[in-house]
Amino acid sequence: MTKKERIAFVIKTLKDKYPVIPIPLDHKDAYTLLIAVLLSAQCTDVRVNKITPVLFAKADNPYDMIKMSVEEIKAIIRPCGLSPMKSKGIHGLSEILIEKYNGEVPQSFEALEALPAVGHKTASVVMSQAFGFSAFPVDTHIHRLMYRWNLTNGKNVVQTERDAKRIFPEEVWNDLHLQIIWYGREFSPARGWKMENDIITKTVGRKSVLNAYYKKNPIV
Repeated sequence: MTKKERIAFVIKTLKDKYPVIPIPLDHKDAYTLLIAVLLSAQCTDVRVNKITPVLFAKADNPYDMIKMSVEEIKAIIRPCGLSPMKSKGIHGLSEILIEKYNGEVPQSFEALEALPAVGHKTASVVMSQAFGFSAFPVDTHIHRLMYRWNLTNGKNVVQTERDAKRIFPEEVWNDLHLQIIWYGREFSPARGWKMENDIITKTVGRKSVLNAYYKKNPIV
């Protein structure tokens, strides 16, 4: 397969498997999505989705959030990890949204990334899922799969995002990054990986990845 054919195969396979794409993090608007994505750093989406109903029952908008103390927020979100940093970020960004944006989440990468505890990946998810802007948020899972599929030699998520945006058509970015996440969870996880279930890696995978897999799991 040429690289162009491999890219087309990945896009078609993911579209066929996930024609309707679930959103991993439960939310009802841009603000609750922003908070959920912030909480998801080094935490599973499943756990975040258990914590956010408790938090949002008390505060699902910046005005109610700043009525809570940082310590109160921290106590609720502790199971998500990094709670000291995340609680300060949630309280701080809520204050800024009120002071600068009338309580609304700004529709700008630059403005979002200027908020406390909000990095490029969080901003990209919000811009993509809340506002429909073209973005390709890359986390460690997408980074791993892009490498497995021989679509990037990136050493980090920044380089992998750059490669993803270069090789995939912009009109599929918003769907594709979610489809890759779901595919990775279902068929190509970091652990407990079975090649017979992973049609994409089996078909277009990096030779060194395939060789290493079959060395550990020889075909009988």
